[in-house]
Amino acid sequence: MATKVLVLLGSPRRKGNSTILAQQITKGAKETKARVETVYLHGKTIAPCKACFTCQKKNSRGCSIKDDMQDIYLKLVEADAWVIASPVYWFNMSAQTKIFMDRCFALPAYQKEPFIGKKIAIAMTYGGEDPFDSGCVNALRTFQDAFGYIESSIVGMVYGSAMDAGQIRFNKKVMKEAFDLGRKLASE
Repeated sequence: MATKVLVLLGSPRRKGNSTILAQQITKGAKETKARVETVYLHGKTIAPCKACFTCQKKNSRGCSIKDDMQDIYLKLVEADAWVIASPVYWFNMSAQTKIFMDRCFALPAYQKEPFIGKKIAIAMTYGGEDPFDSGCVNALRTFQDAFGYIESSIVGMVYGSAMDAGQIRFNKKVMKEAFDLGRKLASE
């Protein structure tokens, strides 16, 4: 059966650099016959976690906040693999991506141990010349720590410098890495 990949785009730009990297990962995944679905987080109504712990109670029926995250929870559970793409905003992932990550706290209310065995690919773009002074490393480390803690497998991370929309396309090395990551994500 084909791998089901859910792509979560955390940029407000539908044609921005992190989206382009995610699309390149998608091309690689589709080459291995993966089924891919894309969710643009920007424009979704996703409220911040209110730390009510309703989702953590015995026999919980999910998150107490009824917003667009309810549909995303179901997609996350159904997918075999996730691609999370974000630009760097103020030395970390975008607000859209962070709010999504925070709300994943409720995912165990929708499926027992929902993170174990999930394969994850991360795509990041940043405007500076260096992943360290741009803050990209902060976001990558956040993903590593969070998904390591919940026993998911980060299959790979691809990231590159690109300030202007679409500029990442000219970085052939990063584009190839993204394509190869998609193949790896869908075939492991």
